[in-house]
Amino acid sequence: MRAGWNGARPPDLGPLTIAERARLCLRAPLALLWLLGSFAIFLVLRGFDRLLSRRGDRAVAPGVVRVWARGALRLLGLRTEVRGTPMRMPGALVANHSSWLDIVALQSAARVNFVSKAEVASWPVIGFIGRAIGTVFIERRATEARRQAETLGARLARGDRLCLFPEGTSSDGQRVLPFKSSLFGVFLEPEIGEGARTQPVTLRYHPRPDLPATLYGWWGEMEFGGHLVSLLARSAGGRVEITFHPALDPAALGNRKALSSAAETAVRSGFGAVEVREVARG
Repeated sequence: MRAGWNGARPPDLGPLTIAERARLCLRAPLALLWLLGSFAIFLVLRGFDRLLSRRGDRAVAPGVVRVWARGALRLLGLRTEVRGTPMRMPGALVANHSSWLDIVALQSAARVNFVSKAEVASWPVIGFIGRAIGTVFIERRATEARRQAETLGARLARGDRLCLFPEGTSSDGQRVLPFKSSLFGVFLEPEIGEGARTQPVTLRYHPRPDLPATLYGWWGEMEFGGHLVSLLARSAGGRVEITFHPALDPAALGNRKALSSAAETAVRSGFGAVEVREVARG
C-alpha cells in the first residue's frame, strides 16, 4: 500500500484477455532475467569503478543502468521520444511524477541519481537496488529539513546530478501538481558552487488509443505489483515523451520559491504541443 494524491478514479480495465495473458507470460520472465543480468553486470563494473577511482561521467557502471532502462521500456512496449538535451553540469533534474515508471524513463535518457522518500529504502528488492545505484533516501518531515539539505548538498557539491519529483507524490499523469519549494533551497547554498543548475523535465505518457489515458499513472492506494502486472500484460504501442527544458540558474532567480515556480512553469509548458525526436523504439 502507498498513500498520496488520490484525485482520480483508477481506470476500470476489466479482466485480462487471452492475448494479454500470453503477453504477460512471455514478458514477466524476460523482465526478471533482464533485471538480474543487468544488475549483476552493474555490480561488477561498479567494483572496477571504485578500484580505479572513477566517478561521475567517468564511471562505467551507470551506463549499464541506462541500457537496462531502455531494454525495460522495450519490454513494456513503450517507445521513447526525447526533446531537448540533458544537462551535463552538476545540479538536479526536477520532473513531474506520474508513476514508478518515471524512474525507468528518465534513466533511459539521462545519467542521474534519484532522490526518494526514506520508506522506499526498506522495500524488498527495490530498496536494495535503489541503494546500489546511488539513490538518495530522505525523510520528508519538516524536522528533518536541515539534515535533508545537508545530505543533498554534499552530493551536489561533489558534482553529482540528482533528480527530484517536487510534487511530493505521483498522479494519474494527466496533470502537474503544485511543486513543493522546500527542497529547492539547497540549490542556493554557497558550497554547491556557481556551476550547478536546475533543469526542469516534463514526462508525458501516451498509451495506444484503445487504452485509458491514465494507464501508466500510479497513485493513491494502487499496489505496485498489480500495476506492474497490468503494464506487462496490457502495455503495447505506447510512447513516453521526455522534454528537457533549458536549465535554470538558481543564483539568478534568487530564492527557492522563485526557483520552484520557474521550474513548475517550465514543466507545465511541456504538456502543450511539442516536437520530438525518437531515440528508442519499443
